[in-house]
Amino acid sequence: MGEIITSAIQEKAILVGLITPTQKEEKANEYLDELAFLAETAGAVPVKGFLQRLEHPNSKTFVGAGKLEEIKAYIEENETQLAIFDDELSPLQLKNIENYLQIKVLDRTNLILDIFAKRAQTAYAKTQVELAQYQYLLPRLTRMWTHLERQRGGIGMRGPGETQIETDRRIILDKIAKLKTDLKAIDRQMATQRRNRGKMVRVALVGYTNVGKSTMMNVLSKSDVFAENKLFATLDTTVRKVIIDNLPFLLCDTVGFIRKLPHHLIESFKSTLDEVREADLLIHVVDISHPNFEEQIEIVNSTLNEIDKTEKPTILVFNKIDAF
Repeated sequence: MGEIITSAIQEKAILVGLITPTQKEEKANEYLDELAFLAETAGAVPVKGFLQRLEHPNSKTFVGAGKLEEIKAYIEENETQLAIFDDELSPLQLKNIENYLQIKVLDRTNLILDIFAKRAQTAYAKTQVELAQYQYLLPRLTRMWTHLERQRGGIGMRGPGETQIETDRRIILDKIAKLKTDLKAIDRQMATQRRNRGKMVRVALVGYTNVGKSTMMNVLSKSDVFAENKLFATLDTTVRKVIIDNLPFLLCDTVGFIRKLPHHLIESFKSTLDEVREADLLIHVVDISHPNFEEQIEIVNSTLNEIDKTEKPTILVFNKIDAF
């Protein structure tokens, strides 16, 4: 990945990935390009990519000491504010890298969560994202400099010898428990809504992120669902009644899948994925113009298999054929 001209306002970001025995150089470069698109979607400006060939990630710093030194020199010379790593970093790796580079460090999971937080429109989507964020945050509390506001009152809630981290951990655990309760209530409500839709045939649009599912939804249902050329433009499930050749059916748009979709998100977006489980037919939209469309098909199929083991009739639709 070459140098990119940046604007003064946005955060400049460097991207870091690995070439391993299981991830060849060509693949690592493609993944770094996708990470750059994620960074742009989040509002950052990717300025340079760093790749290192390693047997496996360094348990303490992800990359080797020499590569980390090279990255630090680049950051200081180019006044870069952000380093984004293409895999989920352990709490120890995150802490060590931040201490050494002295700038903000994000991993792929954190970046995707940030995009989801920006994209969430309804109270339901916001609750799902918040739950995933707290679950991600919990094991990484030791590196947090800012303290969460204390929302727990009452006598005897905090012992004299208790550390700030223990207090924060309890606050987060409380928040996670509350959010899970809230989501269960909304899940029940949405299950009732699904039952009330009657016995009409259900069709779900599925596919990798940014393949054009929402555009397809708009064309088929003659509606105006938000669509743009960004990753995860759609978070909330949209359901429309569609009639084609006098045959009525329900069509729903679902959140796009991506490589290494954080497990917390799959968990918290259960209800969105229930639309996939309850569908009678899947329309798998594929961006045929993407150089890696075959791998995207595989990723979607394996994610679908994780969500729902039952084989569903699927129509494969090749989209963006004009750009092929």
